[in-house]
Amino acid sequence: MKKEVSITIDSTQIVDGESDKTELFTVGTMELCDNGYRLCYDESGATGFEGSHVAVRVTADSVVVERTGKAVSTLIIERGKKHHCHYGTEFGDFLIGVNTDEVRNDLSEKGGEVYLKYTLDINSSLMSENEMKIKVKEKN
Repeated sequence: MKKEVSITIDSTQIVDGESDKTELFTVGTMELCDNGYRLCYDESGATGFEGSHVAVRVTADSVVVERTGKAVSTLIIERGKKHHCHYGTEFGDFLIGVNTDEVRNDLSEKGGEVYLKYTLDINSSLMSENEMKIKVKEKN
């Protein structure tokens, strides 16, 4: 069953010792899928990806973030593994390495939280260290 939810994404990105924090509030949907949940929302001008749609598949050990529309990308964040993923931006496309340190999934049919800690690299050179919290609440 698909339901409307409020989604808050708190992200911290560390590049060359400099920390940058962002917070996104949006409305989307959540539905039960194979071995987990699927969250969907549309990007806004605040993210720089207006015109794109995001689908986040969350399981016990992994999160797959797929962006379609104006910008196209797929990030596979899987505990204990490294994936090479396509990441598209308005400036061009990149192949980036995603090395995951931690995935915590406390989602239930009523909402909850997902915590991710991972690094991104280009050509095996560290690009950034990242932490993300995705909070989901049923919309009243």
